[in-house]
Amino acid sequence: MSPALKAVIAVLALLAGVCESLAASAPAKIIIAHAAMNARVAPLWVAHDQGFFLKNGVAANAIFIRQAPVLVAALAAGDVQIAYTGGTSVLAANVGGADLKMVLSLTNRLGYDLVAAPGIKSARDLRGKRFGVQSLAGTVWMGAMLGLEHLGLEPRRDNINFLAIGDQTVLTQAMEGGQIEATVLDGVFSRRLKQRGFTILAELQQANIPFSGQGLIVRAAYLQEQRETLEGVVKGLVEGIAFSLAPKNKGLVIETIMKRLKLSDPAVAEEGYQDVIKNVERKPYPTVEGLRNIQRLMKLRNPGADKIRVEEIIDDRILRRLDQSGFIDRLFDAYGVRY
Repeated sequence: MSPALKAVIAVLALLAGVCESLAASAPAKIIIAHAAMNARVAPLWVAHDQGFFLKNGVAANAIFIRQAPVLVAALAAGDVQIAYTGGTSVLAANVGGADLKMVLSLTNRLGYDLVAAPGIKSARDLRGKRFGVQSLAGTVWMGAMLGLEHLGLEPRRDNINFLAIGDQTVLTQAMEGGQIEATVLDGVFSRRLKQRGFTILAELQQANIPFSGQGLIVRAAYLQEQRETLEGVVKGLVEGIAFSLAPKNKGLVIETIMKRLKLSDPAVAEEGYQDVIKNVERKPYPTVEGLRNIQRLMKLRNPGADKIRVEEIIDDRILRRLDQSGFIDRLFDAYGVRY
């Protein structure tokens, strides 16, 4: 072999090694999808916009998929690697034969307001009325069922008619247009209606009703095969929580909420910000109690939900390891956030 050929081979080998090294160090590319469009998605938006996922070795693209069943189908097919959605979606998918895990839960209490038309002043006035939800058996429907239960009402007995209308933006418009007479909404939407004379029959956040809201959901296989990537996502999202809850970042978080929800009124975005402060968990462990409440309601429409062991859906080992290492405490201390 000539000296020139040896030199060429050596250069090619060096270049191959460099390319392999760059490939190994390149951020993992994933899609995180959410189906809700409310202020409690702010920690995800913040983590994306502030580069916290990239900081932890993950090139995450956060996208919106309008309907939770479509999101879950994309997750099961592998088109989406991680879902930012609630316990309702993960339970329904597992009842249908999927193997999904909840690795953390940002909200573990029901946080909706139960809103009614201006002429409705008490729970009894809801009898015979039209109650708007996003979809029958979905998260908003479950929030409505728990809210009515809290008020001592039973839909069949009290002739309350559920209508599948759309997401919270559409539900708000339906309330204003008179197509429905009651619904449950996040504060960012309910306060707007309150200002226009609508009645807030119950602020359900104060009732402390267990309910597994938005969290991170993955396929069990992905959890096993991509644990390092998933840990980077969890780290990034936990920092998104800490950033969102830090008083010094209030202005930036409100700007994020306004941009993502297409709001023009900072006062309305302020209500969304308060939803985040009140409802998002500092240490987002999933709870069995929140999933059991969902399972109890799901059984009303799908008896097969009774076969699911909700304890087996939760896999919080990554979060627990980060917590035990002091990572979460150090992060919150750095942002000046108190538990």
